[in-house]
Amino acid sequence: MKQARIYIDGMTCINCQIRIENELKKEPALTDISVSYEAGEASFSYNPDRISLKQITDMINKMGYSASSEKLSCKKKILQSIAEILLIVVLFGILQDFGILNYLAPASLADSGMSYGMLFVIGLLTSVHCIAMCGGINLSQTLQKDISEEISRSMFRNSILYNTGRVVSYTTVGAILGAVGGLAGFGTDLQTSSLLQGILKLAAGAVMIVMGINMLGIFPWLRKFRIRVSLFNNKAGNKRRTPFIIGLCNGLMPCGPLQSVQIIALASGNPLAGAFSMFCFSIGTVPLMLGFGSAVAFLGKRFTGLVLKTGSILIVVMGLSMMTQGTALTGLNSLQVSRTADAGSQETGDTAVEKNGIQYVYSQLQSGKYPDIIVKAGEPVEWEIEASEDNINGCNYKIFLQDFGLEHTFTEGKNIIKFTPEQAGTYTYTCWMGMITGKIHVENN
Repeated sequence: MKQARIYIDGMTCINCQIRIENELKKEPALTDISVSYEAGEASFSYNPDRISLKQITDMINKMGYSASSEKLSCKKKILQSIAEILLIVVLFGILQDFGILNYLAPASLADSGMSYGMLFVIGLLTSVHCIAMCGGINLSQTLQKDISEEISRSMFRNSILYNTGRVVSYTTVGAILGAVGGLAGFGTDLQTSSLLQGILKLAAGAVMIVMGINMLGIFPWLRKFRIRVSLFNNKAGNKRRTPFIIGLCNGLMPCGPLQSVQIIALASGNPLAGAFSMFCFSIGTVPLMLGFGSAVAFLGKRFTGLVLKTGSILIVVMGLSMMTQGTALTGLNSLQVSRTADAGSQETGDTAVEKNGIQYVYSQLQSGKYPDIIVKAGEPVEWEIEASEDNINGCNYKIFLQDFGLEHTFTEGKNIIKFTPEQAGTYTYTCWMGMITGKIHVENN
């Protein structure tokens, strides 16, 4: 027996490690098998008379990974990481400028007043994240050993069972959280706390970024900080777990969008409302997840790694978006407040008109943009915002002026917001989700 080590690129989570280990253990000519997700490598002893290193690497490559007996050079690794980081930055910048991220990232993390229809839509929009997080598990339950050109009925059945398990698990957890919320006295209190929403979004965004980076393998040392969650048990022997059971366990995995809806279920304070909230969200995630395994199987196993890598990049981008929303909701992006604004500044926006010691500002609400205004410090402001029914939507209908301790819910027609800015500077206000922001430029009197 000879000892050997091969290097594997494309492992996106701990379950990839377990999947590769289980596949290698099926080969009688291999012993002392150890696969490391953190190091991106596999070590083992093998009988060269019965199997070659090339055959072993081919086994792993056929699973959708990239295996080689030679370690990837540091230069190539660095260039690959730089390319992925640049792609993330460019994609984030483009999506942020065009507002497309508003449709990719979870819309709310703690608003118990959110409609069930909106929760379903959130499930649809965040199912890309579900693929990035759980795609490997999904594939492990749906892909067949031999993939024909036509998608088999058994593959579709397995996918149905797996997703049914997820829906049942999500709904059950929602009912439990709703009951706990009712006993603890939670209710609509959570929906009015922009600070709480901001903190939750910052935390969830950070977790998503770390997970995405780990899945890409940009910083291998960061994988040591992963949450060790495994849906597979190495000691289970040959006992096969059904896709339905795996789906049930999948519903308990740590996940940013999932945890955000769990907060909504908790805030509902009612087991039925909590269960139905999670049910609507989970049903929204099903269509893309249901077709993922079959679509990849149709394309061929060799494209699996590419699909998962694309999902990993998207999860980092969504994490960055969520953190941007978190900074807006917590007020951390109002860093210019301490600066003194010059009277001759070139800031643009609706300018206040002073009359009888009061500054009057008139603005119009737009569906995807908040107006900037220019006022002076030390004088009361009466801000009139004209809102038409067509321009009020589920995102912009409520705004938070964190620096002035105010929030306002728009109604059709004239909306009056009153405040007195005491200090010159630039203040940021935001919608209740942190996605749309506006500026209040306060000049010295």
